[in-house]
Amino acid sequence: MTPQQTAQLLISARTGGPAAPWRDILPADRAGAYAIQDATLAAIGPIAGRKVGAKSPQAEPHCAPLPASGIHASGVTLTGPAWRWRCMEVEVAFRLGRDLDPQGRLLPTEEVAAAFDAVLPAMEVVESRLAEGHVADPLAQLADLQCHGALVLGSPSTLAPAQVDLRMVEASLSFNGTVAAHTRGGNPAQDAWRLLAWLALHCAQRGQPLRAGQIVTTGSCTGMLNAPLGVPVRGEVMGVGAVELRFEP
Repeated sequence: MTPQQTAQLLISARTGGPAAPWRDILPADRAGAYAIQDATLAAIGPIAGRKVGAKSPQAEPHCAPLPASGIHASGVTLTGPAWRWRCMEVEVAFRLGRDLDPQGRLLPTEEVAAAFDAVLPAMEVVESRLAEGHVADPLAQLADLQCHGALVLGSPSTLAPAQVDLRMVEASLSFNGTVAAHTRGGNPAQDAWRLLAWLALHCAQRGQPLRAGQIVTTGSCTGMLNAPLGVPVRGEVMGVGAVELRFEP
């Protein structure tokens, strides 16, 4: 199948169609997965930002575009059958203050940090359009926007972006007032600036440089936990802020 045909299977699953078996959409490599992402966003875009993460400080990062339709302000109620998994991650997000085109080089931390003008608390809702969900092949998950469902943002913090050190970030996730996760330095990538430098180069090389106003979220600080229906879900990044949402049928 072409990337466009594969993207249509995933888009159908987003809009009430059957979930796609991962073997039906599996790309040959990362380049193929990113091509499917592009085809998906061409149909459901525009792009409001990116998600980026890595499984360890040494692992190659991976990323996905964030559709503008999936970005919400804190306090949102998400309803309907699209929210099957309701897997929650508390994250640190950054807002670009200017366009960031690295001109073919991996930028140093100082140059990357200077491009961002705000830090925000965020919760990502992780959802899958794959029949096998989060046990599907990693390349299939990458093609499926790295299982992105929605991103809920709190207010911008007074903390300067350059002050963020993921190794020191303390974060919590609560359901109905009960703390389900509380971590310090829980983001496996450990270094937001390595992720963001990689992302800037990756996007520019693919003809999609990061743009002013876009949001970039940098991976879970609390692991991934399933939220129940009908209760407040609260994520907090200490020193940055809090964000809330709830799910209803």
